[in-house]
Amino acid sequence: MIYVGTCGYAYKDWVGPFYPPRIRANEMLPYYARQFSAVEIDSSYYGIPKPETIASMNARSPERFRFSFKAPQTVTHAPVTSMRVHPDGTALRAVLEPLRASGKLACILAQFLNGFKPEAHNREYLRRVVEVFEGVPVVVEFRRRDWQRPETLALLREVNAGFVNVDLPRLEGLPVSSSDTTGSIGYVRLHGRNAAQWWTGDNVTRYEYSYAEDELAPWSDRVAEIEAHVEATYVFFNNHARGSAARNAEAFEALLEERFGDRAREIVARGSGGNPRADLLPGMPPYEEGV
Repeated sequence: MIYVGTCGYAYKDWVGPFYPPRIRANEMLPYYARQFSAVEIDSSYYGIPKPETIASMNARSPERFRFSFKAPQTVTHAPVTSMRVHPDGTALRAVLEPLRASGKLACILAQFLNGFKPEAHNREYLRRVVEVFEGVPVVVEFRRRDWQRPETLALLREVNAGFVNVDLPRLEGLPVSSSDTTGSIGYVRLHGRNAAQWWTGDNVTRYEYSYAEDELAPWSDRVAEIEAHVEATYVFFNNHARGSAARNAEAFEALLEERFGDRAREIVARGSGGNPRADLLPGMPPYEEGV
């Protein structure tokens, strides 16, 4: 199956462009799940989610919905001065157990920073990061083009981790578009092509971008190529400013349905549809802002 969604969902500036006016924070996930089949949770990069937050996500999402969680920055962005992986890795693995048990946990995303170079000690550290999340699929994103080499793919296959294919601004040193697969999961992150803000912007302005259909069309071919070699494929849009990610994700689902034709219903996972408020359960704790 191919799952399409966005990086995060609880953005205040999505009220209007995506969410209806006056929607409450604890109504956003059920509403989102009516449209999309998966979401990447990036708030776990900043801190370990509370158990009650995970329980709430589990309770308020459909059975076939899938979550990906970003590994904490203490694991992927700390200087590699030893081979010790920060305990936050183990803590995240433990708190996500209810989602793993329910079959809704797609994977954990380990996104390394631009300064993480393809050197021997970093390759060994990568191995240890994957080991920390034993029992949960891991996908790895690099922000340096020099990781895009056969040796990297061989390493990821050896540790049974997936390679994250990315769409980024066309800037020197950044990875280029690809359709590589290594583990059982295919993974794509589309960050937008805002070259002017990439190195100087913040975590909002850097991703201010809206894809045109002719920019997305080649990705439908790449995703089809990825899908042919893996058990599940996840495509997430990270150009979240003002709801662009949601609009582009919806457009990309339409491109995939057109590409696969009669087979689309068997290949492209869809949201649960219907009235977004129908699944709201009274008495459940609200979601944390920014997930």
